[in-house]
Parts: sequence; C-alpha cells; structure tokens
Amino acid sequence: MRRNNKLCFLLGILANEEATKKSLQDDKLQNIEEVQKIIGYHFNDQNLLWQAFTHPSYDRDCISYERLEYVGDSVLNLMITKQQFSKYPNLPPGLLSPLRAANVDTEKLARVAVKHSFHKYLRHGRPILTRRIQSFINALPEYPLHSHGLINAPKVLADVVESTLGAVFIDSNSSIDITWEVAKTLLEPIITPEILQTNPVKKLHETCQKHKLKVRVVDMWSHDGSFEVFIDNQLRGKGVCHVKKEIALNRAANKAYNEVIRMLSVDNMKIANI
Repeated sequence: MRRNNKLCFLLGILANEEATKKSLQDDKLQNIEEVQKIIGYHFNDQNLLWQAFTHPSYDRDCISYERLEYVGDSVLNLMITKQQFSKYPNLPPGLLSPLRAANVDTEKLARVAVKHSFHKYLRHGRPILTRRIQSFINALPEYPLHSHGLINAPKVLADVVESTLGAVFIDSNSSIDITWEVAKTLLEPIITPEILQTNPVKKLHETCQKHKLKVRVVDMWSHDGSFEVFIDNQLRGKGVCHVKKEIALNRAANKAYNEVIRMLSVDNMKIANI
C-alpha cells in the first residue's frame, strides 16, 4: 500500500511538472504571437524574438538580448541617418546630429517600449527593474514628447527596442528595408526639426541673454557626476547624473531656467504694483 501511495505521489509530481511545462510553452507561443502582431513582422526563427526579450538577469542558462541589442543599436543609427539625409537635404551635420540623437536616445526608445507594451513581455529576474519602469511610466504625462533627460528612462526599455530591431534585421537576412518598415512604425512620432524641443541649456542661455543675466556653468561631472549653474553669481541650479554627462547638465540648466522664470515673474509683479 505504501509503495502504491509513493508511486501515485511521484506520478502526481511528474504530471504537475508536465502541466507546468505545457503552460509555460503556451505562454511563450502566445507572447511571441502578440509581439509579432505589435511590430508587424512574422519571424522565421521565433527563438530570435524570444531572445530579444530576455534580460541577462532572467536565467544564466538562457541567451540574453545583449548581442541582438548590439546589432539593433548600429542598424537603428544607420537607418535614422539614412532617412534624415534623404528627407532634409539642406540641413548641415550640426543640426542633423541632435535630431538623430533625439530619435535614438535612451529616453526616446524607452517611450517606444512603453507605447507598444514591450515591458509586459520582458523576461528578467530583477524586481527593481519593474519599479523603475513603473516610475518612468508615471512621469511621462508631464513630458509628452521628450524631457531631455529630466526623467529617468530605464535603459532596459531602450535595450529591448534595439534588440527587437536587431532580431528583425538578422531574421530578414540583413534587410535594411524590412527592418526600417518595422522601425519607422515603432518610432512614430519620429521627431522632426519642427517639433524638436529646445534643450534646457539653450533655453536657459537664450532667456538669460534676453534679460541681460550672466550665466556661469561649473562642470564637476568627473568628480561627482554633477553640474552647477550660477546666474549673476548666485547658485540657481544643480543637476546630477552619473551615467551621462549631458543629462546632468540638462537637469542643472532646467532647474536654473525654472528659477530664472520665477525670479522674472516676481520682478514683473513688483513693477506692476509700483
């Protein structure tokens, strides 16, 4: 009797394992189908798409998206460069570069991932990534198009967009045309010169120049990842970002700009009350 009970117990465990495996396989197939519909491309090798959504923290026995991200990053920069070169024949490199950057930087691609729900299919083993992604989503309404680094965009979101495009490129036998068809749909709205927002540094300098205010920027990024902005020798803004120097500068400039606008508003009120 004990042997029969033990046998039944073991058979029950095996049955549960098989059911779990089948459930996981069904989820995998469903996720692949859903993502293929989102991007408008059907994979010949669906393992590439599965790999494209696998973060290195998920399982050390799984192949992560890192190699596909490397490919996607290079291909995306090439495609955007090609598109802008053709579309804006009169723009010099000095204006094309920031335009390209705005369309391929971490924040832009993170927005793409959220817009198309890529984060829901991302496989990872770090709960903190989920919290960072949610914080980013919560901050988006304040900056509908681009914040120039004023909000923290999780790199993992940008990575998964690049890895997906890398997977399409590899699966389509290195077809730039096919990959661009997928990319241009995902990237909408593509930022144009007309809608490219003035970055905080330029906005600050233009405002201060107009009102004859002296701007001094102190670069301490190599020391502690920060910039300080002084207006008429008064500290008005400090920005910190250890990952990217430009973001630290933009954050400092944005704080200083907001402080300048506040000061000008107060001065105008004083004049109006005289």
